[in-house]
Amino acid sequence: MAPVTDGSTALPAAGPAVVAYAKGDLRIEEAPLAAPGPDEAVVEVAYGGICGSDLHYWLHGAAGESILKAPLVLGHEISGRVVRPAADGTGPAAGTAVAVHPATPGPGAARYPADRPNLSPGCTYLGSAARFPHTDGAFSRYVNLPARMLRALPENLDLRTAALIEPASVAWHAVARAGDVAGKTALVIGSGPIGALAVAVLKRAGAARIVAVDMHAKPLEIAAAVGADEVLAAGDADAIAAVEADVVIESSGNHHGLASAIRGAARGGTVVMVGLLPTGPQPVLISLAITRELDLKGSFRFNDEIDDVIAALADGTLHIEPVITHEYPVAEALEAFGVARNSAESGKVLLSFASDR
Repeated sequence: MAPVTDGSTALPAAGPAVVAYAKGDLRIEEAPLAAPGPDEAVVEVAYGGICGSDLHYWLHGAAGESILKAPLVLGHEISGRVVRPAADGTGPAAGTAVAVHPATPGPGAARYPADRPNLSPGCTYLGSAARFPHTDGAFSRYVNLPARMLRALPENLDLRTAALIEPASVAWHAVARAGDVAGKTALVIGSGPIGALAVAVLKRAGAARIVAVDMHAKPLEIAAAVGADEVLAAGDADAIAAVEADVVIESSGNHHGLASAIRGAARGGTVVMVGLLPTGPQPVLISLAITRELDLKGSFRFNDEIDDVIAALADGTLHIEPVITHEYPVAEALEAFGVARNSAESGKVLLSFASDR
């Protein structure tokens, strides 16, 4: 059945989905579309970006402490088009190009600031096994999504670039955690997709000097393409320490990168930790952070920054296209995941879901 673009009861046909069953068990299978709830729109997914968490579910059967207990549709970095609007009249109309804010804040016993729902303890995220039943993601040709998750896109923003809006929002949130960066020296440790996007956001925010660090040449090439003024090899400890950055974005997600971030920060500087280190105790240069009076700040997901990202992409002030290095049809998802795993050769790897791509 062809997808409808009005409010009738007909639903699109089943489409391919990317499903993680267990460690090393990733499948592409037909996923029938259930009847949407009254507040849900049916979205035809155009592109999906493969995130580190997607790779972890495939490679390890878990992402941190989120352990697969049942098959999980992966994916939360997506763009697409509404083919059937929510029946309750909320959200974008049929035919609207959209990006997706994949979080659903939830209740919990722990306190958190009301203006920071990303910290709500009961929060769920598309494509996450953090809770059971798991929250299926959107790596499927058709998906039912709450209308409140959808963000209408301006006509001048193509859906391919729009697949980067979610990770760019993570980077935007991290840079915002550092405060005003205009005129300052910034250091980015780890130049994978999030690090490269942080470089682009720093550039837009007016950082005077941006230095990117990575172990591999390809990520450094991408970082330079989106705004880094200098690039350094991760093993060059002396050069990193000599940067003396006012602001450091740590996006490598390992304790060696955090050590480099602390060493590369100027006295009185700020280190924002967006790379998620493994659970459990980690070796950290706390004595150096103390004697230099560094501000160490965590950064987790994002809130309304997604709207700022869309506006900046629409007006051309945020340049992120070079972060995309590969694109595969969903039928070749296994190959795509293999390429995404190789950070020495790839940036952001996209899956294309529409049948005419």
